[in-house]
Amino acid sequence: MRRVHIGELAWPAYVEKVRQGVPVLIPVGSLEQHGPHMSMNPDVLLPTAISERVAQNIDGLVAPAIAYGYKSQQKSGGGNHMPGTTSLDGLTVTQTIRDVLKELARHGVRKTVLVNGHYENSAFIAEGVDLALRELRWDGIRDFSCIILSYWDFIDQASIDTIYQGDFPGWAVEHGGVLETSLMLHLHPDLVDMSQVRDHPPATFPPYDFFPIKPEWTPESGCLSSASRASAEHGKLILSVCVQGIGDALRTAFD
Repeated sequence: MRRVHIGELAWPAYVEKVRQGVPVLIPVGSLEQHGPHMSMNPDVLLPTAISERVAQNIDGLVAPAIAYGYKSQQKSGGGNHMPGTTSLDGLTVTQTIRDVLKELARHGVRKTVLVNGHYENSAFIAEGVDLALRELRWDGIRDFSCIILSYWDFIDQASIDTIYQGDFPGWAVEHGGVLETSLMLHLHPDLVDMSQVRDHPPATFPPYDFFPIKPEWTPESGCLSSASRASAEHGKLILSVCVQGIGDALRTAFD
């Protein structure tokens, strides 16, 4: 297969691809606990795997992943109090995104895609993009563009129905659940131990956030729903749908 990772290319080969105007995909993740059954790096591994396959399909490149993200929030990631979760301040995430985009622009890259794998990153990615575009305009660069996407937004209703059989708990409590675990079983089965899955009802929270957080609100497992229904087959379906959907979107979005 064609090499798509920027870090694996010699600089002349990279420059040649940049001159062709190819898009550069940047996975953005986090180091965050995903329950006792799974490693703490799915938020990096999953957007990276999707980015690799999309880049192969659209003749793009993949930048090294940003492996740390914004603080885990209790109602979407279990909370930043959980052991192993290692997070950045929002300002750091924003400035990292800004700096990486400006460097890519300096190389001559003009089409970029930020592939988010950690829900809490979203607002800070957008702020980083906004600052980069503003500062690039100050330097006279006005043809630089960027797409921000989260891979789970490309999972269609038909796939959800196939996987959950009418019992979908909602995206808000999918942390460490069927979606991520299935993808990991398909892509990195050595990092999943299904014998350690805790089978419990989806977490419930009041309609507000409380700070400092109340640890007892988070299920003991750290997951917000059970991964007991996860399978490599489901993961294969999810991956296919995401790669196809993102590829189709990128083929037309920059035009």
